[in-house]
Amino acid sequence: MKIVIGADHGGYQAKEAVLEYLTGQGFQVEDYGTFSEESCDYPDVAHKVSKAVADGEFNLGILICGTGIGMSLAANKVAGIRAALCQDTYSARMARAHNDSNVLCLGARVTGLGLMLDIVDTYVQGSFAGGRHALRVEKIERVEK
Repeated sequence: MKIVIGADHGGYQAKEAVLEYLTGQGFQVEDYGTFSEESCDYPDVAHKVSKAVADGEFNLGILICGTGIGMSLAANKVAGIRAALCQDTYSARMARAHNDSNVLCLGARVTGLGLMLDIVDTYVQGSFAGGRHALRVEKIERVEK
């Protein structure tokens, strides 16, 4: 599985920890920045990561900012992206199983690192259940922007 990860300055430290964790688990992970705690604009990172997922370069994306809200809003503007802000493992599991989410958004200032890593584990190990959920995902994709 190929994963792309990105963060703004508020999520930089958490991104580094998640990147190290996933790499240690044997995942192929590419870091799209940011590469320091210097202030940057989260939409730039969110769009870059989301476009790479939407274009099929990566299976999943992970975006981290202070709350995860800004990243999820920006990511969901990219066609084909179903970004989910998850603050617990149940939401992460359902985002994959019921919504076929392909980008996980996390809030470094509201979610502790231990829980964040559990959420990441649950998300990347999850899969889409299909069935009745497939029709719902199709309806999401048909919404015109």
